[in-house]
Amino acid sequence: MSTLVGMCLNDRYRLDAQIGAGGMSTVYRAFDMTLERRVAVKLMHREIASDSDQLERFRREARSVAQLSHPHIVGVIDAGEEDGRPYIVLEYVEGETLKERIRRMGRLPIDEAIAYAIEIARALGAAHAGAIVHRDIKPQNVLVDEEGSAKVTDFGIARSLEEDGLTADGRVLGTTDYVSPEQALGHDVDGQSDIYSLGVVLYEMLSGDVPFHGENQVAVAMKHVREDIPDVQVVRPEVSARLAAVLDRMTEKDLAQRHPDAASVELDLEDALAAEASRTGTATGEATAVLRTLPAQTRRRLPLRLRLRIPVLLLILMVAVAGTVLYLLLDQAAERTQKGTGTGVVKAPPGEQIVSVKRTSADDYDPLGDDKEEHPEQAPLAVDQDSDTQWTTENYLNNRLNKPSGEPGVGLYVDAAPSVNARSLEIQTPTPGWSMEIYGARSKPSEDWPSDVWTRLGRGAVAKGKQSFKLDTGNRNYRYYLVWITALPPDEDQVAITQLTLSAPKE
Repeated sequence: MSTLVGMCLNDRYRLDAQIGAGGMSTVYRAFDMTLERRVAVKLMHREIASDSDQLERFRREARSVAQLSHPHIVGVIDAGEEDGRPYIVLEYVEGETLKERIRRMGRLPIDEAIAYAIEIARALGAAHAGAIVHRDIKPQNVLVDEEGSAKVTDFGIARSLEEDGLTADGRVLGTTDYVSPEQALGHDVDGQSDIYSLGVVLYEMLSGDVPFHGENQVAVAMKHVREDIPDVQVVRPEVSARLAAVLDRMTEKDLAQRHPDAASVELDLEDALAAEASRTGTATGEATAVLRTLPAQTRRRLPLRLRLRIPVLLLILMVAVAGTVLYLLLDQAAERTQKGTGTGVVKAPPGEQIVSVKRTSADDYDPLGDDKEEHPEQAPLAVDQDSDTQWTTENYLNNRLNKPSGEPGVGLYVDAAPSVNARSLEIQTPTPGWSMEIYGARSKPSEDWPSDVWTRLGRGAVAKGKQSFKLDTGNRNYRYYLVWITALPPDEDQVAITQLTLSAPKE
């Protein structure tokens, strides 16, 4: 199906970018011109819409999810039809899928994996309470928003327990990497099937890989029927016996031994999270937020600093640092007036304003170098609003960015915390004539290159001492903006940058 970017559905939803596609539908990032907000639109393929069963399944997704209102379920906003194409309008979640997160990070921190499993279990509990079984729980169908919270999406093959199914007996729906044994055999399924799939997702978060591989999907499905899930403690010894036992029960093939419902899964996972936090004395990522939502009885097992509610902690901190509060306030005020934290003397393009960044916001980026450094001590000089200071690359022989591996390149990025939809980047340099690419990232850059963290926003040649480049962000906010130098100026062995200045639309 060809892309429909630019199309406007019923004079209201403008399709801005394709963000996903499947056998039944394509998902677009769109703009609701009536309420002036970003949404996601799932548009059914025209050729599929002629199939009455598929059409009814698509409409059922809208009806099913529209009944649910839960912080960990992507909500349905609207539904309609345009030129024979049914569509569903969904809440737009800025972030990444849980699958992308696993691919990017590998094994997740244990407490973070438990926290995501708890949030998914809570979403399933709400769906099952509404007599809706998801039937395709997998990391690809879990979105992690910018705050780190998980949201279940894609109820495309969800089935109400209160109505006859459209699926013929014996047909398997779902992804075989996560399919329950009963679903693989074509049996009727209920909420326990979703629990099994969630157990497989938890295994993947902890181990970094799915439990079974095979020559084809049928072979994998049969392994779910015949073989036990591998022992997660063998793959990752630091997983506690308590958590391994919960995972084993979630993935029991005997329904009488598996958790009976999502609520019992949630309770066991909450106990496991509390035990993990108590064992390590710390919490990472989303686990910190989930710990605050645990029942009071479970929270009593946590270390004091994790157990105290935020207002109490703040009171203790206020007493402890009372003597330094004035100093911190004065220091912060001074920082806002010092070089590099304000807008400086650079003029923004029409309709835009300069993005103010901190004086410590610039950092060198040399993922291909031996020491991974490129004059880091000079990096803040590229945002200090002083034309007499500069960041420079190292010296490279024969006008080449020689690197031991990969494509040549080196760069400098700016942290525009918390994030911004920058439209242009002005570069000031005393050594024009070099080539570069501009990238954006929403999460902290790693030392890998190339990396999925970065999205290219622009490219070009810096031909003048002061030059502005337009950025194609697709109306998305990015926290980090990278200038990736790909070629040196003629007859020069380094590049110098006096100033990097971001600008964004006026508020």
